[in-house]
Amino acid sequence: MPKMKTRRATAKRFRFTASGKIKRGRANRSHLLTRRSANRMRKLRRPALVSKEDEHRIKQMMPYR
Repeated sequence: MPKMKTRRATAKRFRFTASGKIKRGRANRSHLLTRRSANRMRKLRRPALVSKEDEHRIKQMMPYR
């Protein structure tokens, strides 16, 4: 059986925590940033966790995490 391939786009976007949860970056950080408050931008810097419903799909795309 050949090795399974990791989806590289997925590997670049997600990281695993020590407990097995999946971290992701937040959206709305690419352009038109001047209209957003400093408070909102500061909160967008922090990573978020992937929802429970999506975890299974991401783990399939990254078989060798």
